[in-house]
Amino acid sequence: MESEPHVVAEGTRSDAEGTGPAPPDPAPSAHGPRPGRTALLRAAAAAAAGLAQLFALPPYGLWWLGPLAVALLGWALIGVRLRRAAWLGLLSGAVLMVPLIQWQNVFGADVWLLIAAAETVYFVPMAMGITAVSRLPGWPVWTAAVWVLQEAVRARFPLGGFPWGKLAFAQPDTPFSGYAALGSSPLASFAVALSGTLLLAAVLGAVRARAHGVGPRALAVPAALLAGAVAVPLFGAAAPRIAAPATDDTVTVALIQGNVPNVGEMDILGERMQVLQNHVDTVEELAEAVDAGRAERPDLVVLPENASDLDAYADPEAAALIDRAAERIGAPLLFGITRYSDDGTEREIRSVVWTPGEGPGGHYTKRYLVPFGEYIPYRDFFTRFVSRLRQVGSDGVPGTEPGALPIGGTTLATAICFDVAFDKPLREAVAEGGQIIAVPTNNANYNFTGQSDQQLAITQLRAVEHGRPAVVAATSGVSAFVDPDGSVAYRSPEAERAWQVAELPAKEGLTPATRLGALPEAALSALALGALAGAAVAARRRRAAGRAAAPQGENRV
Repeated sequence: MESEPHVVAEGTRSDAEGTGPAPPDPAPSAHGPRPGRTALLRAAAAAAAGLAQLFALPPYGLWWLGPLAVALLGWALIGVRLRRAAWLGLLSGAVLMVPLIQWQNVFGADVWLLIAAAETVYFVPMAMGITAVSRLPGWPVWTAAVWVLQEAVRARFPLGGFPWGKLAFAQPDTPFSGYAALGSSPLASFAVALSGTLLLAAVLGAVRARAHGVGPRALAVPAALLAGAVAVPLFGAAAPRIAAPATDDTVTVALIQGNVPNVGEMDILGERMQVLQNHVDTVEELAEAVDAGRAERPDLVVLPENASDLDAYADPEAAALIDRAAERIGAPLLFGITRYSDDGTEREIRSVVWTPGEGPGGHYTKRYLVPFGEYIPYRDFFTRFVSRLRQVGSDGVPGTEPGALPIGGTTLATAICFDVAFDKPLREAVAEGGQIIAVPTNNANYNFTGQSDQQLAITQLRAVEHGRPAVVAATSGVSAFVDPDGSVAYRSPEAERAWQVAELPAKEGLTPATRLGALPEAALSALALGALAGAAVAARRRRAAGRAAAPQGENRV
């Protein structure tokens, strides 16, 4: 009969074998909890890890729970068999993902739960990997790298990826966010995970030392590990000042939030002319405030994604309204316009530079589109089973070019809505000369669900990553100005009309993160793969040693 691995064989080693104490298997001993109770404790820890990661993220914002989530999941997984690790990972992932993206329920519970299930699946191989590498010397480092590998794959597959819920995205303006300036969101996630695994190693080492009844000197290693867990965020707090971009000039920027009818409903864009009119009227309200001396005249005005869902390239009435707004404010507009194909079956979601007296000029086309929202993948198949998906009458076509847009004497690094969750769009736009980050977005389907807060937090992290201020213009909130350190200087109410003007520093120079691009993520992912390969080799050797020793043991019996 197959039995659980012995504690010493599976979970311990001498300190001479590697850096720091080995993680003991918290499986029951003769004097410990019964096996069934231990299994429940592990399941509870895995579920608590998912909850901790959920509450670390907006709209809750308890960022310090991020490392604790990693530590809890690590404790649940150390010393278990791979099959049990898979179930524990599935549990933790589901507890996180199902409530995290409940805002997808606007498209139906089936779409929401399908996407949540797809995201949860990634926690299965990650959990198995954590269990495998936890038996290696230096396991806190390898465990943190496995987290990054999971997030890297999840941000790319399937359907272009869905990176929502990264460890880094819970750190918009915290000590950990500084790592984004050095190596983008993957390095920030690694730092959070490393702090958590060092904390776990410190606790396990202290418990083991106490159980063995050794003196205070044996606590030196756990104390050093605890100091490391604290040092990681402390270094992150100083990281943004390393090679920080310089200020080239200041630019007066206005944001417009025109609001929409039927906030929170899937069909808000059915009132297309009303949405456009709302945003034009809000620009004119700003112009009146400028004329009255209550606001400074802006150098440029940023409007949301879908501020005009009418094709102003082909619709003279829509074009005339936008022209009127640009002339009235006397500044170029970055206007969200939908550009339809001739037959209406395809569309581009654009942010267009609209200059007074000249009309549309340069534009950026959204590169990452929301599956089932902005296009229907495998349309013939899915609409056969979910008929309401036919409401998405045309499929979005993704852009291919970086969003560096010259406007009003500066260059905006532009990313539209879902784009901001991915590292590539803003990185390329900044590298192409973007001085201020602009994120036009349309979150009207998701007002009061927490989705807008989650997206704003990602934008805050991007501001730190590239050392630039950011302006978020949303149709119905949340719109915001974000400082280069990730702090929010202004935040609009949701489901109300709003405008705001701010002086923003236009930055020159690139952070290490912008220069290095995807290299930190690739290096950390390679580190994880190397550790997994090493764990597989070590496991094979243990099995071979066990088979070789078995006959001798039988003879002794």
